[in-house]
Amino acid sequence: MVSLVPSLTELVWALSAQVLVGRTRFCLEPEAVRLIPAMGGTKNPDIAAIAALMPDLVIANREENRREDVEALRLAGIEVLVTDPNTVEQAMGVIVDIATRLGVAERGWEIANEIAATLAAPLPERRPRVFVAVWHEPLMGLGSESYGHDLIERCGAVNVLAGQQRYPEITPGEVARLAPELILLPDEPYPFTEKHLEAYERIAPARVIDGKLLWWYGPRMAESMRILRKMFSEAGR
Repeated sequence: MVSLVPSLTELVWALSAQVLVGRTRFCLEPEAVRLIPAMGGTKNPDIAAIAALMPDLVIANREENRREDVEALRLAGIEVLVTDPNTVEQAMGVIVDIATRLGVAERGWEIANEIAATLAAPLPERRPRVFVAVWHEPLMGLGSESYGHDLIERCGAVNVLAGQQRYPEITPGEVARLAPELILLPDEPYPFTEKHLEAYERIAPARVIDGKLLWWYGPRMAESMRILRKMFSEAGR
């Protein structure tokens, strides 16, 4: 199997490490996966190198990978699974689907059940209003119809851009008018760092966070949800 999605590379490794024969150069978790040959990037995979491996399956994602690369792989006679989870439940389905394809369905259900148990934990009554920055210049935020949106709402926050398109462009003034109580600055896809805090803290309390908490689905989901729930609980006090 070849994975072109960093979070799903981590998932495949957790499910059945020995089946992974190729990854992208951005697939770096867990550290041991770096021993697997890199087949280009997420946006420019080495189609010829992947085809030479004759994988039984290539895993891709609608947002992270290009349609033309998926089509080129399929023209080479390679089966490609294109994932597109936009809710927590859909991400759980992806986990179970991939685990089933690998012949380790029970392990996939174990991961999904841990996520379900985390979801079932009660949320605080006070739900803080949160703005998630996706890009800096131009400023873009996290809207609806995305895994990240569903995740933060399920973890006890109110997304101030709920009801808007997936990643709307927005001005700082517009963000201020939405009155967020917490601004999250994930370090991916835009590499937000502590140097960006001052500009955003003029609007509301801001935190630089590990982007994997919001964007990566797979074996880390339950722990990411627990971290976010604690963060939102503290912000809502």
